[in-house]
Amino acid sequence: MASVPSLASTVQQRLADALSAALPKAGAADPLLRRSDRADFQANGILALAKKLKGNPRELATKVVDALPADDLLKDIEVSGPGFLNITITDEAIVKTLAARAADARLGVPHATGAGTTVIDYAQPNVAKEMHVGHLRSAVIGAAMVEILEFTGEKVVRRHHIGDWGTQFGMLIQYLIEHPHELDHKDEATVSGEEAMSNLNRLYKASRAVFDSDEEFKDRARRRVVDLQAGDEQTRSMWQRFVDESKIYFYSVFDKLDMEINDPDVVGESGYNDMLTETCRLLEESGVAVRSNGALCVFFDDVKGPEGNPVPLIVQKSDGGFGYAATDLSAIRDRVQNLGATTLLYVVDARQSLHFKMVFETARRAGWLNDDVKAVQLAFGTVLGKDGKPFKTREGETVRLEDLLDEAVERATAVVREKAEKVGLGEQEIVENGRYVGIGAVKYADLSTSAVRDYKFDLDQMVSLSGDTSVYLQYAYARIQSILRKAGEAKPAAHPELALAPAERALGLHLDQFGETLAEVAASYEPHKLAAYLYQLATHLTSFYDQCPVLKADTPAQVENRLFLVALTARTLQQGMALLGIRTPERL
Repeated sequence: MASVPSLASTVQQRLADALSAALPKAGAADPLLRRSDRADFQANGILALAKKLKGNPRELATKVVDALPADDLLKDIEVSGPGFLNITITDEAIVKTLAARAADARLGVPHATGAGTTVIDYAQPNVAKEMHVGHLRSAVIGAAMVEILEFTGEKVVRRHHIGDWGTQFGMLIQYLIEHPHELDHKDEATVSGEEAMSNLNRLYKASRAVFDSDEEFKDRARRRVVDLQAGDEQTRSMWQRFVDESKIYFYSVFDKLDMEINDPDVVGESGYNDMLTETCRLLEESGVAVRSNGALCVFFDDVKGPEGNPVPLIVQKSDGGFGYAATDLSAIRDRVQNLGATTLLYVVDARQSLHFKMVFETARRAGWLNDDVKAVQLAFGTVLGKDGKPFKTREGETVRLEDLLDEAVERATAVVREKAEKVGLGEQEIVENGRYVGIGAVKYADLSTSAVRDYKFDLDQMVSLSGDTSVYLQYAYARIQSILRKAGEAKPAAHPELALAPAERALGLHLDQFGETLAEVAASYEPHKLAAYLYQLATHLTSFYDQCPVLKADTPAQVENRLFLVALTARTLQQGMALLGIRTPERL
């Protein structure tokens, strides 16, 4: 496992050393290196230094250039404008660095220094309710962040905080007790997610109808809530049936999404019941929360309602019932004290931002969050229809997530089928690739938009072969595999002695930025930056194909070097896509 320093970091280090040697008074100065369209890199740090040292920036820049050692890294350094440095590196340095990346199973990507434990709260469906399009983003963004953080060396604990508690269960449980066969299965051995959900839907509608029309049933249902909260055995076992039935359905949807959800990671609201009373006691005794009209509240100077009155976080209602805040605060205690979290990451709808801001601030005041433990909300926007309004069916209903995924796979399969004959795909491969392309398209559309922004759900666009789509990236990968299959005797091999064409250099320099991009994405929780990197990689690859023949290159060494470049591009695409939860078929 060898981590490979990027060309940018090596150049940065050389410049920093030259700065200290040429300008000892400057101390440890930052050369401010960035990519440039005039050369490979540009360093702008000398301008600020010249102000500090009261010198002429061009003269200082020239001194720094003179202090740089002559070696095989820097090809050309030009002082331009008021003291910028334009830096071009050698073709040899590019190929040698890429060869070192290719020799490593992790493409030379280092593990993050000071990695900790992140507990990530994502994919939070509700028991006895269908998953809709609103559940998509939390699941997709959360799963990508899990993969990215684990790849960079963080210990990640997954938590699915499902809605499995509350007053509505009184109605459902009471109805099931009075109609005990409502959740029976046709065949216990093979229960589909669809059967489980239709059972739950039917029972929900039937129990609601009785609840709304029969006062005596309503009373029995309300008493049942009390029994549930008191831990009555029969009531709890009926409640468990709803949870188990819902899990059959959830897992079938996550399976369609090509996502793995493990039972121990599903800790719903009910998982924190035993902590609620103590959480309230700790908050009240420490003075963080106070009683107001019988309710236990936390107040904030900067949170005011429309009339300018303070809006509190209500931890316990005046009737003794607990709100979401009590559960969320108990979950924080559990995740910090029992799971050893150093970061709590919540992938939750932006509309809940105020709630989480208040919960995090309360936990800070209570001492559960501190300088060593931080909580972050990775807030996401709404899924919109093509008309730019929140996504609904024609009847104005929320769109079922399953219907959406099925349609995406159907569309994608049609796209794959069109090209199948040319590539020689059999029926099984068409079906499998259709699934990978369809689900990949849905995930990529979500992940290529900054999470906090709303995005339009447009299947035609998503499964398009051109533009910023996952299909474009999947085709880029499959195309490379096709070239590698056709290469026959020729094998990928790095040749640092060869001169590179401009398109080869551009592709090589971009490949070298993979590790830096991942570090940035992991630190800022912005998976869309990885999607953007991969799209640019595929775009560089397209330019490279147009300008640099691979199998018909001028010399055998050039063929091998270009095969080496495309093979490393394929591995980088595949690794990057896998971190986003998207598969890369070998043939498309």
